Amino acid sequence: MIQGSAGVGVEITVLKTLATEKAYRELLPEFEKASGHSVKTTYAGTVEVKKRIAAGEPFDLLMMASEDIDAFIASGAVKAGSRVDVASSGVGVAVRLGAPKPDIGTPEAFAKALLAAKSVGYSTGPSGLYLIKLLERMGLSAQITPKLKQVPTGSFVGSILADGTAELGIQQVAELSTFPGVSFVGPLPGDLNKITMFASGITTGVRLPGAARALVKFLTQPSSAVAFKRHGLVPA
Repeated sequence: MIQGSAGVGVEITVLKTLATEKAYRELLPEFEKASGHSVKTTYAGTVEVKKRIAAGEPFDLLMMASEDIDAFIASGAVKAGSRVDVASSGVGVAVRLGAPKPDIGTPEAFAKALLAAKSVGYSTGPSGLYLIKLLERMGLSAQITPKLKQVPTGSFVGSILADGTAELGIQQVAELSTFPGVSFVGPLPGDLNKITMFASGITTGVRLPGAARALVKFLTQPSSAVAFKRHGLVPA
């Protein structure tokens, strides 16, 4: 049994965004087997997660970008002192499988790739919000904004690359690098990149704090790091 778990056979409810989903899904069966607990996870995009928390839906644990966890701590939705960093991801670029990979090795090359693309896919999550600011910073908003194609909250940019809706896609490395039908080009170059930390936080309405803490401890133990690395994430 995992040390720190509070009882056996309880159900932990988790609400989380998608960036760490693949590694999390890989690790979850091992946690359930070792702890005796079961985990009911709701996966959603950042916008949807915020709506659910604002509506007062009950969950034991929340997992999303650390800045959003901090905001929920400030608002009282997440317990103060409960934030635990899990893994981080930079922002990356991808194209449809088989399409030529553009040069994005320098800021100048990345700008040329954006200008050359007929369409650019992005998300409603942290990487999408960052892209809008980055285009302003690079002075490219006027040229690129008309070409932007945003996927709905909870969807992957890879989906509109794979079906040809977007020519170039920008999202978290962890969400693009292993997506089916997609060819990963690489991370944004140099200081154009942004590293987002994804963290967990125990909600103030938690029913099973001990079990929730046990899950977090399992996800952040050294032996779990391999799964996060395999899916393009850097363990905290």
